[in-house]
Amino acid sequence: MSEASQALQRIARGTGIIFTGTVISMFFGFLSRAVIARYFSTAEYGVFNLALTVLNIALVIATLGFQNALPREVAFYKEREPSRVRDLISTALVIVAVNSLIWTVILFLEAGNISQVFKDARLVHALRIIVFALPFWALIVVMISISRGLGRVREQVYFQNIVYPTVFLVLIVVGAFLKFSFTFVFVAYVVGWSLTFLALAFNVWKIELLKFRPQLNLEIGKKLTLFSIPLMFSGILNFLMTWTDTLMLGYYKSSEVVGIYNAAAPLARLIPIFLASTSVLYVPIASRLYAQEKLKELGRTYQILTKWTFLLTLPLFSMMFLFPEAVIYFLFGAKYVSAAPALQILALGFMFHTFLGLNGLSLVVIGQPKLNMIGDTFAVISNVLLNVLLIPEYGIVGAAIATAVSYFVANVFRSLWLYQRTKIHPFSWNYVKPLVISFVLLGLIQSLHLRVPSIWYAIPVLAVFLGVYFFLVLLSRSVDKEDVELFLAIEKKLGVDLKIIKKILRRFV
Repeated sequence: MSEASQALQRIARGTGIIFTGTVISMFFGFLSRAVIARYFSTAEYGVFNLALTVLNIALVIATLGFQNALPREVAFYKEREPSRVRDLISTALVIVAVNSLIWTVILFLEAGNISQVFKDARLVHALRIIVFALPFWALIVVMISISRGLGRVREQVYFQNIVYPTVFLVLIVVGAFLKFSFTFVFVAYVVGWSLTFLALAFNVWKIELLKFRPQLNLEIGKKLTLFSIPLMFSGILNFLMTWTDTLMLGYYKSSEVVGIYNAAAPLARLIPIFLASTSVLYVPIASRLYAQEKLKELGRTYQILTKWTFLLTLPLFSMMFLFPEAVIYFLFGAKYVSAAPALQILALGFMFHTFLGLNGLSLVVIGQPKLNMIGDTFAVISNVLLNVLLIPEYGIVGAAIATAVSYFVANVFRSLWLYQRTKIHPFSWNYVKPLVISFVLLGLIQSLHLRVPSIWYAIPVLAVFLGVYFFLVLLSRSVDKEDVELFLAIEKKLGVDLKIIKKILRRFV
């Protein structure tokens, strides 16, 4: 078995667990948003999203990009300087703890000025409550990033994906049932993250996962910060690419428009769910391959992983792209259906991000985080300019176009630079064939202009589409030997004998 196949199997084993946790997190997250959207007005739902946007940007600054750097750095230190791993962990936690407290104070004091930008006085009160979640959230993110670098996924799945969403959902449902005021939403947010932090800290202490003394190693801290700063700016730029539409809709339009748009935006962000799941273990595993100078194996791992991610993502994308009205009506109700065109456009942008694979994280793996930052800068500039030009006239549709274009620009830059530095790209012939088949079938169905009254009518149509699609993929012989090896490993892991599927594969491989 090739080293690429072994790497893929290790990633696949962890991805299954991560995906399950991510689905639970997304499901509970959407339930929480649905309760808030239905129980409160669209304007209040808009204020909630604006406050969350500000806090997300603050999180990236407070963590200094460590959440993206530590999985790579811990894996490298473990490979080359294992004796310094403890100092790395301690230094990272101390820096983030201090920095997050500083930014909590800054945001609390500047809440009034921030709210004036969006011309909504209600945002002041919201920010001055929700900002207290920042230190807890920042430390959770860093602790989980360290555990990822050690090759573990348990902490992310249990605490970030299950404990926090469950606690927040329970609090929101209780608040809605007891008819608490809108302020309770933000109190629940802080309580949710603080309880999650306490649970994670107790677990880490109990199993002695992160053995360290509270100390600051200046040498390690300097190296880590210099490597992470471009990632911090990339993180800010990524949030701007994702949230500039929300921020500028709040500036040009109203909180009500922001609320309507944010029925579509969170749905579209579901599309990279498989990509995000594979990324958790991809970074430490790919980092080890790169450290051993095995670029060929790294490239093959990248290609097969990208193809699997695309195939797994296609059903979700197809549902949102082909039947946006039915999806929004089912999840958020009739008053948000006007966001359907925006969902369709955003789905295209996030799917383009998915089908090129983990290009940005691969640049981090090869030690080129600055290239991510440069590409993201061009993307954000195009995003802001397009939002300025399109939102005043086209509203949420203009905002969706701006975001989709920014993702296109960012991913083109990342992929070009990755290929230039390493010759790594996702386009094997057995990946191009499924891409062409999907484009043709989606175009044919879209040209029929099907009008489905509900999601229950859309599901059978989608099932037929996917059945035809996967049959054509097999007929085109788009299955690689690594695909078969990965399938057999999954079969063994599940402890079942998938005779029918293996019989079908033998006919087409």
